[in-house]
Amino acid sequence: MMERRERRYGGERRGFGPRFPPKPVEIGKEYDVEIQESSRRGEGIARIKGLVCFVPNTKPGDKVRIKITRISRRFAEAESLGKATGKIEPEAETAVEAEEARTDEEETEEEEEETE
Repeated sequence: MMERRERRYGGERRGFGPRFPPKPVEIGKEYDVEIQESSRRGEGIARIKGLVCFVPNTKPGDKVRIKITRISRRFAEAESLGKATGKIEPEAETAVEAEEARTDEEETEEEEEETE
């Protein structure tokens, strides 16, 4: 009986959805980005190597230096530190995909909190 339990609950991963690749950013690090669009909440949306970053108090066209404050599975949140001084990070993805990523992530977090 014990062997069966170990096999079933061992460190193996089985069918729990897609694995998310390593993030191109780290909490506390600073990046120079250009704000591409605005979210429904009014935050600026920037992308770093395809990862969506929400930056409050910014608007499209702003070139700012940001500091990553939170990393989630599908997006990151950052604070603006002022004008960008270096090379702007590359971007990808659309605003619709960014909003969907944030909405999906928030719903997942709410469900996880309810089950705890």
